[in-house]
Amino acid sequence: MQIHLKTLGCRLNEAELESWAEQFQAKGHRVVQSPDHADLLVVNTCAVTREAVKKSRQIIRRTHKQNPTAKLVVSGCYATLSPDITADIDCVDLVVNNQQKDQLVDMTLNQLDIESMPAISAEPGEAAIFQRGRNRAFIKVQDGCRYRCSFCIVTVARGNEKSRTVESIISDINSIHRKGIQEVILTGVHLGGYGSDLNCNLTYLLKRILSETTVPRIRLGSLEPWELDDDFFELFSSKRLMPHLHLPLQSGSNSVLKRMARRCKTEDFSVLINNAKNQMPNLNITTDIIVGFPGETKEEWQASLSYIKKSGFSHIHIFTYSPREGTKAATLLNQVTSNVKKSRSRQLHSIAKEMRGEFLSEFKNTCHHVLWESRDEQGRWTGYTDNFIRVILNDQSENNLENHISLVELTDVNNNQGIMTGKLIH
Repeated sequence: MQIHLKTLGCRLNEAELESWAEQFQAKGHRVVQSPDHADLLVVNTCAVTREAVKKSRQIIRRTHKQNPTAKLVVSGCYATLSPDITADIDCVDLVVNNQQKDQLVDMTLNQLDIESMPAISAEPGEAAIFQRGRNRAFIKVQDGCRYRCSFCIVTVARGNEKSRTVESIISDINSIHRKGIQEVILTGVHLGGYGSDLNCNLTYLLKRILSETTVPRIRLGSLEPWELDDDFFELFSSKRLMPHLHLPLQSGSNSVLKRMARRCKTEDFSVLINNAKNQMPNLNITTDIIVGFPGETKEEWQASLSYIKKSGFSHIHIFTYSPREGTKAATLLNQVTSNVKKSRSRQLHSIAKEMRGEFLSEFKNTCHHVLWESRDEQGRWTGYTDNFIRVILNDQSENNLENHISLVELTDVNNNQGIMTGKLIH
């Protein structure tokens, strides 16, 4: 049976897709890039914003329209928060909520009466990750979150924290590395809370991974800026841990952070990033900011901008606040008007672009190792440095650099695209 997998949303959704792909292949089925001739379609949805809900519904219908004869399975946060609505979309054959995601493959095969076919199993060593055109792998290490930020619907959809065992994570990493993957990204809903249910923590997990795997690059997904112990940053003395941290700030105003029920004040965040930079001189810190949170005054917005400007972020994921039913923030008074939110968003986008340029300029004429991912029609290779700067290499030779790591000098900045050009150091 041919299976097409599609996702919308976060890195955790990506990691789940890769896990399902491996499981389907292990049972003798083939993962394909196009939905056109697939026998089964699986869509992993998102519900982090209203727009994500809208896109989830659209992608379900669009995927079915591309291949109306295939079976269609829907999972993810939208499917979990709105199971009846999803089931009412007449093209959906099976809904699997987040609490059942680990059983999605077995549920699909059993409930849709699809038999395993080991006789046509994928060739040895063929990884679903390559079939989908990827050069790095997401590794899901935990799910759920025990905190309840007032704006977040994902914690409602994902439920309580549940960590995978260290042994299973290490086994996955070693398996993926044997198939040629050079970089893994550890991901979870609350990655920094890993091990809260296993009497260990993220630092312990990373120590074990560094000791018991040989994959060249280990990158971390989004980390809430709390619960990182004193030993955490010392781990980055290993060149295998990539010096890039995505630390969601959400607001640079302490009063807004309090309404958000965040557990980190701006002064705590400053201490955190200063400690990190002391350990990692080339550190790249990116963040999330919510614009127009309920009650956000002009003074709070200006305080937020002032803090953001001095924090040295290289990239900011900017989210315009939208109320989500089932969250405390949706019930707060003084919702910010749409026009004000749009104006503030434009202002922050302009500042973020300027900060991006300043960050990239710091690395002009410096050397970094780049993992190459793909080559375009003009012969230019694209890849990422250890600290997650996107690099373009104009190489007209016949060298196949895909999935190779090369030492590169960063020569110029293209701030409009947020990238740097480079040249190989032979």
